[in-house]
Amino acid sequence: MNIPIFLARKVRHAPEGSFSATVTRVGVASIALGLAILIVAFGVLFGYKNTIQQKIFLFGAHIQVSKFTNNYSYAESAISLNTKLYQERERIPGFRHMQAVALKAGILKTKEELMGIVLKGVGRDYDWELLRESITAGTVPAVATDSSNGQPSRGSTELLISQYMANQLKVKVGDGLPMYFLGGQSPGSAPRVRKMTVVGIYDTGLEEVDKTIALGDIRLIQRLNNWGPDSVGSYEIFVRDFDQLEPAVASVFDLMSPDLRLTRVTDQYRPLFDWMVLLDRNMVILLALITFVASFNMVSVLLVLMMERTPMIGLLKAIGGPDTLIRRMFLYVGLNMVGWGLLIGNVVGLTLCWLQWQFRLIPLDPKNYFMTYVPISWDWPTILALNGATIALIALVLWLPTLIINRIQPVKALAFKK
Repeated sequence: MNIPIFLARKVRHAPEGSFSATVTRVGVASIALGLAILIVAFGVLFGYKNTIQQKIFLFGAHIQVSKFTNNYSYAESAISLNTKLYQERERIPGFRHMQAVALKAGILKTKEELMGIVLKGVGRDYDWELLRESITAGTVPAVATDSSNGQPSRGSTELLISQYMANQLKVKVGDGLPMYFLGGQSPGSAPRVRKMTVVGIYDTGLEEVDKTIALGDIRLIQRLNNWGPDSVGSYEIFVRDFDQLEPAVASVFDLMSPDLRLTRVTDQYRPLFDWMVLLDRNMVILLALITFVASFNMVSVLLVLMMERTPMIGLLKAIGGPDTLIRRMFLYVGLNMVGWGLLIGNVVGLTLCWLQWQFRLIPLDPKNYFMTYVPISWDWPTILALNGATIALIALVLWLPTLIINRIQPVKALAFKK
């Protein structure tokens, strides 16, 4: 028989309503509450970060490669699709997808309103999966196919605009409106107009994007710029794991020619990524505070239990019980409370996360938070790490109060009155 475990069970099963039972409940509740808060906090943090990143990646690829130029306007210089980088893109570590796009500034006009936007031309290789979740009405624009004579087709005039643009221009899906473009790339060219049709409306909640970007057919931009069918404005490269961005950047840099320029999404949207780093730091502070409070509570609870069981400690010492045995007994008592606290904390924390993930009970103001509800992300390695760290840390600090047992004298302990 394991004597420390046997004695720990006796100490644990205090009479209902006794002071020991109340203190034990306080210890279990403090651990359960702390763990539940951490699970919910990390679920919301990772959910928020993942949602923001996905919104950024809608229009900002992990890596963007464009022609090197000192011109910072939206008038792009053409890149050929026959470059080494484009042809050997599968060599990029962690490569997931590459798409060719082009940008062109223009003005959308209705009878009463007008608005300057940037038309982002996309082709058949464009990945619509991320954007489909943000489409609130209509569908994505059609993309024209190659013409039979080797020249770019006229291009589709279908347009996907943001909800902000739709509100400003007072248009809806199915409405037609003219869009004015500057001429080709030669200075002083006369503006050209195309009759565009709104086929879809999206809403990302990111003001910088929603006020600027509309999506259409890249063939339309190629024709307006007098480009050939193999000329585009830039390449957008996506990797499978965003944490492995730097190796991919190094490989892209080696593959691209000297006249090309590489831009990371972290540089393009630096304020948002700096803000997410700040969120990580705040979470570390929260984790440290909650862990400290839970550890302090457990030490206090165990000290109270030891004080109440002082006569028992004196009796065990008087009959020859070693200090190590008594210390292990109280350590098992503390670990039992930790086990119940972890069980209750996981149930409560995961239940709250599931309710928010399933029913979206807590709304948010999209103007301030870029989304309409509190997002939840299920990061199981982090949840397991929280449980493991809680057990390890509290088990470590539980040894501190048991050291007092070495200084308890049996004679005084047996005469101790609670």
